[in-house]
Amino acid sequence: MKTCIIIPVYNHEHAILYVISRIKGYGIPCLLVNDGSSTACSEVLEDCARQESSWLTLLNRAENGGKGAAVIDGFNAAKRLGYTHALQIDADGQHNIDDIPRFLEAGRLNPNAMILGKPVFDESIPKHRLYGRYLTTLCIVINTLSFAIADGMCGFRLYPLTAVDKLISTTQIGQRMNYDIDIVVRLYWQGVEAINIPTAVHYPYDGVSHFRLWRDNVIILKTHARLFFGMLIRIPQLLLRHWR
Repeated sequence: MKTCIIIPVYNHEHAILYVISRIKGYGIPCLLVNDGSSTACSEVLEDCARQESSWLTLLNRAENGGKGAAVIDGFNAAKRLGYTHALQIDADGQHNIDDIPRFLEAGRLNPNAMILGKPVFDESIPKHRLYGRYLTTLCIVINTLSFAIADGMCGFRLYPLTAVDKLISTTQIGQRMNYDIDIVVRLYWQGVEAINIPTAVHYPYDGVSHFRLWRDNVIILKTHARLFFGMLIRIPQLLLRHWR
């Protein structure tokens, strides 16, 4: 098992310094994906890459394409560099970095599974985001015909790259805030098992959120609709999986 960390970054020049300082002690190579950030953020990332060149690699996208586009660029780079697994972490400092060993151990014991963060929220989460997650969880239950995925939106997760590479080489995955939902359902359809790990989540460390209430909710609803119709043609396959 050869693991790297992938962090998509878009204008989190303050929080990313905190995140980098926290993950450094784990000695895991990291791919920072600059998703068309501002000049100020890009300069911070370039400086980090120079100072931490022994373990940190910076990938620059010419323009902002969304979280999904950035993470997928990270996946492709990780495969080229020979990694077998990728640990995805958000750049805004919301995830509990101390749980990294728990994700890695779960991945070691289950190398072909996706290890998914199951958020334990504090009072910082906006109520509309919390209720939206309940709706998304219900949609994922319907679209997988299972309760296997406890949360489809948490950006703290460990992926087996062989399965991811098979998926992204044949399927267009959501590029923006719908990415986390889209890829986890499609990996489940592909036969990848899900293991859920409770992890504390705080919203967000630097006070910056790129979630746009109307635009992103519309994108997510469209993704749920596409997945629903995809589920319909997979009903026999999904039911047989449960029977087995």
